[in-house]
Amino acid sequence: MARKTKEEAERTRQQIIDAARRVFHECGVSRTSLEKVAEAAGVTRGAVYWHFANKADLFFAIREQISPPLLARTGSFLLAEDLDDPLEGVEKALQEFFHALESCQEVRQLFEIMASRCEYVGEFAAVQAELNKPALDFLDQVEVAYRRARERGTLRLGLEPHMVALDTWAFAGGLFHQLLAACHDEEWRRRVPELITAHVALRRRT
Repeated sequence: MARKTKEEAERTRQQIIDAARRVFHECGVSRTSLEKVAEAAGVTRGAVYWHFANKADLFFAIREQISPPLLARTGSFLLAEDLDDPLEGVEKALQEFFHALESCQEVRQLFEIMASRCEYVGEFAAVQAELNKPALDFLDQVEVAYRRARERGTLRLGLEPHMVALDTWAFAGGLFHQLLAACHDEEWRRRVPELITAHVALRRRT
């Protein structure tokens, strides 16, 4: 009986998280009450408060289910030590991230919520700094990959790993915001993998 109760509680928690992601995405975080989340999840308001202290707590629960696993996969490419050419890891990491952004509804909804449907004020004032940490971690990991590429002779001569990492960071950020800006040019969107390949190729020693 105890095990069943625990499983039921976990199912209820997941229902709330899934409903919150949908409602945050549809209505925006500031316009979403926990009562509205409860209604969308088909649970009582008390059930929401049982699992989550406040809206920020619920927001982080959504993020924790989607963002860390994705970033762990991209990081595994960037930090792979067994690649003859670490630039392959940079390309694979970028391709993995943007493929997930385009192909997975949950991933896209999360990042659209973070980028354009959340006002970082009030109880969310301290949230933004936490959300920026993965981007800074990505920058550090890309620099590691470029340093390894220089050591193994695959980085184009004259390029400095830190500056090239900043360039890739800016490139990825630009792609990210363009793709989340409801760009309706489907041909452009289809060419994102090609853009990534070209970006990395310009850094490769020939």
